[in-house]
Amino acid sequence: MTQLFDLSGKVALVTGANTGIGQGIALALGQAGADVAAAGRSPADETVGKLRALGRKGENFAADLSRVAAVQPLVDAVLAEFGRIDILVNNAGIIRRADAVDFTEEDWDAVMDTNLKTLFFLCQSVGRHMIARGSGKIINIASMLTFQGGIRVPSYTASKSGVGGLTKLLANEWAAKGINVNAIAPGYIATNNTAALQSDETRNRQIMERIPAGRWGDPADIGGAAVFLASRASDYVQGHILAVDGGWLAR
Repeated sequence: MTQLFDLSGKVALVTGANTGIGQGIALALGQAGADVAAAGRSPADETVGKLRALGRKGENFAADLSRVAAVQPLVDAVLAEFGRIDILVNNAGIIRRADAVDFTEEDWDAVMDTNLKTLFFLCQSVGRHMIARGSGKIINIASMLTFQGGIRVPSYTASKSGVGGLTKLLANEWAAKGINVNAIAPGYIATNNTAALQSDETRNRQIMERIPAGRWGDPADIGGAAVFLASRASDYVQGHILAVDGGWLAR
């Protein structure tokens, strides 16, 4: 059974792997045997160091994923260094907060470009490589707001709803070509991005009261789901959005 989850010999490209969920996923894939290309605007030195300590190959790739122009050079560089990409994890993303009546076009475009537009074109570029090889696993990072509306984050909600739709569309087109396309929707995970919520006594209490598991998630909680979706254990899973939320959506 453990062989189903073994990623030995696989190469994963993980965006936004420097901290938080991206780091948790990159390390989990490494623990399962994969070598990892860590891509993003900020160097993932800590992540790469931990991967190498596991005996895996880990490399940094600088890429400003707010721009589609960064996509093909990134993919080319990873292929030149590793020779293949078996797993793509689209984790990089940003969020901007303001009331809908005050939300600016600049903030709308910034979030949509990073969270949805670049994600699609990275799927497209890596997808071409995977289709030519006849196999591959793509994991997009969705959100609770793929299912819910939220407040004060209109572009983030729109982008993550789009991630869910694109995940299903790509699964429809590429399943017969040997490519699995799925998504993970994290719940409230304790990361730098949620530090303000954790430190807000009232909001933190409200969040905890809603989570049946009774705790915030840890980036490692997302790692296990990523290993499943990256491995042979998920070969018949297509277009699925896996909520890892401590039961948030169930309540």
